[in-house]
Amino acid sequence: MRAAIPMAAGKLATHFGHCERFAMIDFDPQAKRILGTEELEAPEHQPGLLPRWLSERGAQLIIAGGMGARAQNLFAEHGIKVVLGALAETPQSLVTAYMEGTLQTGENTCDH
Repeated sequence: MRAAIPMAAGKLATHFGHCERFAMIDFDPQAKRILGTEELEAPEHQPGLLPRWLSERGAQLIIAGGMGARAQNLFAEHGIKVVLGALAETPQSLVTAYMEGTLQTGENTCDH
């Protein structure tokens, strides 16, 4: 599986659509093991671009702090699962917690 984590300063960015980079983390959910990590510079912000852009790069899961309802729907249309309310941790620790079933999530930090 491949997870996309929006980043700022090496940790989860709280504003999904305006992050600096994406950590693309390949992992084996059965073995609960990270297979590799790639960092990509985020494209310039354009409404509706990220679902297609991340899908083209193999993302199947997004772990985010917050995201608007429209964006969530667009990701679902591209077959990408979205987990919201994650804390500002490193991408690797978020994916590890997701695999282990211990990912702590709170409220969606985006209201649009």
